[in-house]
Amino acid sequence: MAILIDETKKVLIQGITGREGMARAQLMMDYGTKVVAGCTPGRGGQDVLGVKVYDAVEEAVEAEGGIDVSVIFVPAPLVKGAALEAIDAGVKLLVLVPDRVPIYDVLEISRAAKRTGARFLGPNTLGCLSVGRAVLGMMGGRAATAKSWFKKGNVGVTSRSGGITSATAYYLSQAGVGLTSIVHVGGDAVVGLPHPEIVRMFQDDPETEAIVMFGEIGTSQEEQVAELIARKIVTKPLVAYIGGKAARKGTRFSHAGAIVEGDRGTHEGKVEALRRAGATVVDSFNDLPAATLRILKRTAA
Repeated sequence: MAILIDETKKVLIQGITGREGMARAQLMMDYGTKVVAGCTPGRGGQDVLGVKVYDAVEEAVEAEGGIDVSVIFVPAPLVKGAALEAIDAGVKLLVLVPDRVPIYDVLEISRAAKRTGARFLGPNTLGCLSVGRAVLGMMGGRAATAKSWFKKGNVGVTSRSGGITSATAYYLSQAGVGLTSIVHVGGDAVVGLPHPEIVRMFQDDPETEAIVMFGEIGTSQEEQVAELIARKIVTKPLVAYIGGKAARKGTRFSHAGAIVEGDRGTHEGKVEALRRAGATVVDSFNDLPAATLRILKRTAA
């Protein structure tokens, strides 16, 4: 199994006729993703990389007999409209790739998703990848890179940093740690599927035996994961690294989602909460592969 995406899911790309949408469509298709349609208003009837383009999401859903996932590559001010259109058409998983999406737009998307039972990854996300099966978004850059970098196995990766998501998966794979799925939850303060939700998915995935999490200062995502472990809702071993140790309170670190406000979201608080709950927290990013290998050997014994 895999979380969020596999080779059976029917995928729509909103904004497929744009430069970014076209390039990432190529990546997804070459990796094995089942891209069945594109959508760009006013471009209906065109063909991009052998994929038919529709004017509206509802048209694509009707023509293709349903769509499982929509990956959105449109300018930030247009994300809300595109997302709401997909949700209204019955799409149950959205990947919001663009950054700088207004927070009030994200909140409106969130309300619509909750009302219809839909979910969304991002915004400001590279997407997700299930190793050897399919990819949504831009994980790995090119299919050849993604295929050579990431080794299939039994460890799930969740990260709040785009570049570090791929780096974490790459260095784990180089050390001999195989992976199930790799998820970039998104770098903004409000995201659709934060760490706690992804960790729960890995907990329920029978192929995932351990979880690696790259966390950061700001928000309470990592503290919420610690609570899930403490309450034994998540029982699989979790190895974490928390970035931003040197950042001062009230400063912005890396991106919008990593801001320390008073005593909330601090590096020290996150590390303490995770360790107290029973997670393994490493002091250096470079220690993640070795710590993960030790955990896997311990669980296999």
